[in-house]
Amino acid sequence: MILLRRQVLGVLGILIFSGLLHPLQLISQTAQIAPTPASVQQSEPIRVSVDRVNVGVLVTDSSGKFAEGLRRENFHIFDNGVEQPITDFLDVDEPAQALVLIEAGPAVYLLEGSHLRAAQEFLSGLSPDDRVGVVKYADAPQGLVDFTTNKQSVAAAFDELGFNLGFGSLNLSASLSKVLDWLTSVPGKKTIVLLSTGVDTSSAKQIQDLLQRLQTSDVRILAVSLIGDLRNQPPAAKKKSPPPKAAFTSQQFEEADRLLRKIAQTTGGQAYFPGNSNELPAVFAHIAQIVRHEFSLAFIPPAHDGAIHSLEVRVTAELGRPAGQSPGLAAGSAAGLAGYRVDCRRAYLAPAPAAH
Repeated sequence: MILLRRQVLGVLGILIFSGLLHPLQLISQTAQIAPTPASVQQSEPIRVSVDRVNVGVLVTDSSGKFAEGLRRENFHIFDNGVEQPITDFLDVDEPAQALVLIEAGPAVYLLEGSHLRAAQEFLSGLSPDDRVGVVKYADAPQGLVDFTTNKQSVAAAFDELGFNLGFGSLNLSASLSKVLDWLTSVPGKKTIVLLSTGVDTSSAKQIQDLLQRLQTSDVRILAVSLIGDLRNQPPAAKKKSPPPKAAFTSQQFEEADRLLRKIAQTTGGQAYFPGNSNELPAVFAHIAQIVRHEFSLAFIPPAHDGAIHSLEVRVTAELGRPAGQSPGLAAGSAAGLAGYRVDCRRAYLAPAPAAH
């Protein structure tokens, strides 16, 4: 094993940026692993309606503490500046779905599983009724565990996670887009916890298509950069590093960070950039709190025009009393209750006009 790791270190850059594609089927890797998230819709009845817009909302105070005890009457949602009746409301006690999407390329292999051990903090911080699924990606996404409340089966999947040690691509945007397809019909609160270096070998068009799609997605993405240990290697580790031409450049670090930040923020989520694996447990503990403290609102779109509509959520200080928010202030800024912040997605794609 030690010899293998040294060999991988010696060709790290080649492994990351070269590609020999092979088909990855959406199948389980062992008999103990459940079906993929693509089949979650088949295991139980799902309520799907094109005439309902779902909006996940986080409310925090100036110190970052999550607000609790808010009710439907405390929330007001605006479509293109016009308030809409809230048809569905799930408070923070309602179960959530969190899909852990893990990069499984050669660079992450060198972390020796430290990011997955730290992810136990995420599992232990969730509610017993919250459901978790696991997908890995390199050239394409591969489902490992269907959504389940059994956190032990998720932890077992972490232990069994395999990495692409051969020549492979890291198609982050293309893989994430496919995962969003899987989640389209999953109801309720939905979060993707993305563990990635941010390196993306998807085409420029695939990256642009994903970023455009995320503007209207109802899935919150919380991205954790795994590049800290590669960027901040201690002096002893640098002696084992690949030659400069095979290593990440500062520009590649910046591009990877920029993409992760844009992916997360576009969905009303957050991106985390821990300096090393020792900082990961605190990051995952915070992510678990976000998943546990999300409110979910829904409303019926007032128009079928196939256009992108802006979204804004305000929170009232008391029932029936305005929160004193400036007109047009978008969620994601300090908004609503004095000193509080409201985070949610900022747009949705309205249904297309009915065919005549």
